[in-house]
Amino acid sequence: MNNTHNIHDKRLADAWATLQSHSDRGLPLDPDPSRLAFADPEFLLRRETRGIRMQLELMKPDLEQRAHGIENTVVVFGSARFRSEDEAAALVAQAEAAGDTALAERWRRLSRNSHYYEKARTFGKLVAQYSEKKEPQDKLFVCTGGGPGIMQAANRGAHEAGGLSVGLAIALPMEEEANPYVTPALSFKFHYFAIRKMHFMMRAKALVAFPGGFGTLDELFEVITLVQTKKSKPVPIVLFGSDYWKKLIDFDFLVDEGVISPGDVKLFEYVDAPEDAWDAIKRFYKL
Repeated sequence: MNNTHNIHDKRLADAWATLQSHSDRGLPLDPDPSRLAFADPEFLLRRETRGIRMQLELMKPDLEQRAHGIENTVVVFGSARFRSEDEAAALVAQAEAAGDTALAERWRRLSRNSHYYEKARTFGKLVAQYSEKKEPQDKLFVCTGGGPGIMQAANRGAHEAGGLSVGLAIALPMEEEANPYVTPALSFKFHYFAIRKMHFMMRAKALVAFPGGFGTLDELFEVITLVQTKKSKPVPIVLFGSDYWKKLIDFDFLVDEGVISPGDVKLFEYVDAPEDAWDAIKRFYKL
C-alpha cells in the first residue's frame, strides 16, 4: 500500500475539512483540545512544538528526494536579481518607455550581469547532459534555492536538457513562488533557514557560487567553513566570475592578517566559463 494515500483516510479527511472550513469562512483557529494533534496547526505552531516543525522540514524533502533517486547534487548559488539577456533588455526598454529614468538605470546596471544568467543556464545543461545516461548512483542533479535569477537559470538549463532539478525555496515576503523550471515534485519550501542549509549540504557533491549578495555570501561561507573545519567532506567549491569575487573579497589580505591559513585559499577556485566550472568538478572526482 502506498502510505502517501493515507491522507484520504476518513478520519484525517474530516480533520482537514474542519480546518478548511475555518479558513474559507475567515474564522480564527482557536485552541481545540479535541482536534487531532497532527492535524492541529494551532498546536503545531506553538513555541513548544518548534522542534517538531524543524524535524518535519528536515524529513519531508529528504524522503521525497530519496523517492526520486536524488542522492548527489551540484548546488548553484547566485543573485536572485539577475535576468536573462532578453528579459533584461525588455525591462530597460519598458522603464524607458514609461519615463522612469531611475528604474531604467537600475535595470541597465543589473543588465550588465545578465551574461551570468546565460552562463548559469549553460552550466545547468552540462550537469543534466552528463547525468542523462548514467546509472542512478552516478547521476548528478542541479540543486538551487529555487528562486529567480541565477537559481532560475541553473534550473532552466537542467530542464531544457531534460533533467530533473531540485529547488529549496525559502518563505520570504519578496520571493513566495519557486521558479517554473524546478521539477515540480522536487520543489520544496522552508521556513527555517537552518534546515534549508542542511539540505543544501546533505547531498552536495559540489558548490558553484555565481556573483550575488548577502544570501550568496551566507551560503558560500557556510560551505567553506564546514569544509575548512572538516565538519563536511571536501567538495569542489567554484567561484564563478573571477573579477567579481577577487574585487569583492581579498582572501590574500585574510592570509596576511593571519586570520586564515595559506592552505585555506586552496579550498576553492575561480572560473569564468561554464565548461571550466564543470571541468573543475570532473577533475575533482576523476569523472
